[in-house]
Amino acid sequence: MLSRLARPAAALRRGLATTAQNNAKVAVLGASGGIGQPLSLLLKNSPLVSRLSLYDIAHTPGVAADLSHIETRANVKGFLGPEQLPECLKGCNVVVIPAGVPRKPGMTRDDLFNTNASIVATLTSACAKHCPEAMICIISNPVNSTIPITSEIFKKHGVYNPNRIFGVTTLDIVRANTFVAELKVGCNPARVSVPVIGGHAGKTIIPLISQCTPKVDFPQDQLEKLTGRIQEAGTEVVKAKAGAGSATLSMAYAGARFVFSLVDAMNGKEGVIECSFVRSEETESPYFSTPLLLGKNGIEKNLGIGKITPFEEKMIAEAMSELKASIKKGEDFAKNFK
Repeated sequence: MLSRLARPAAALRRGLATTAQNNAKVAVLGASGGIGQPLSLLLKNSPLVSRLSLYDIAHTPGVAADLSHIETRANVKGFLGPEQLPECLKGCNVVVIPAGVPRKPGMTRDDLFNTNASIVATLTSACAKHCPEAMICIISNPVNSTIPITSEIFKKHGVYNPNRIFGVTTLDIVRANTFVAELKVGCNPARVSVPVIGGHAGKTIIPLISQCTPKVDFPQDQLEKLTGRIQEAGTEVVKAKAGAGSATLSMAYAGARFVFSLVDAMNGKEGVIECSFVRSEETESPYFSTPLLLGKNGIEKNLGIGKITPFEEKMIAEAMSELKASIKKGEDFAKNFK
């Protein structure tokens, strides 16, 4: 076994396997956007998915028509505007939410808060009403705030289950695996597995290189540089796109990987492990990302942080104040949301 975490590409390969015959009903909210379209394509390509419901406030009929021509089993339907959202969500097992505005150069994830907080609160309120038992996977940034918003909205509706609400931080793991492999000549990134814990913004992103499989060693200066690159990888993409958007293709890949792992676990596959930003008692922060054992009902067991180095301990300590402030910001927003 490589480590507590699944081999990074394994979930995506399972999602594309030709032998699986499963019946997940998945909704993508924000399906016409930069993440939503490639994510929907990857989901449509998987035999794990039998029904794909696409929702957005514009262009979904066209996206759905386009995807519906692909020769895979998932039945695709597009839903347009708030009045069609209830029908979109009816009967769904998994809801993935990439809806929101992307980052532009000079923006932090937190700068997206005002716009995306309202979008997430509105969409998750509909989920709480129309598919309260579904697994909710939030991609919309800032995840450190949008997950607490989602929890509070579900509490308001009396259907809160912390084991079914996930902040999708998988892109941080995907990036860490890739960047580690780049530094080790001849290393296949598909065989690298780095747990990334904490949150999903800047210094709250904490890669546990010491727990990497296969084991790797870097001099301290290289380790610090690598860690910084993983933490600021999103900004790297925002700058490279020069105002044309943020990470969309890699995020779609990471989102699909997480959904396929989750559906595998829901179907009874044992030993499925992914990191995710969830309600947690592992640290003083009420939400924290750690490796999770997934099961039929969502989180089966939080596997915790494990053995870490003093450098990693210091990163956790330094992330706490920012993490707790972002969480409180989300909770306060949700409490005042009508």
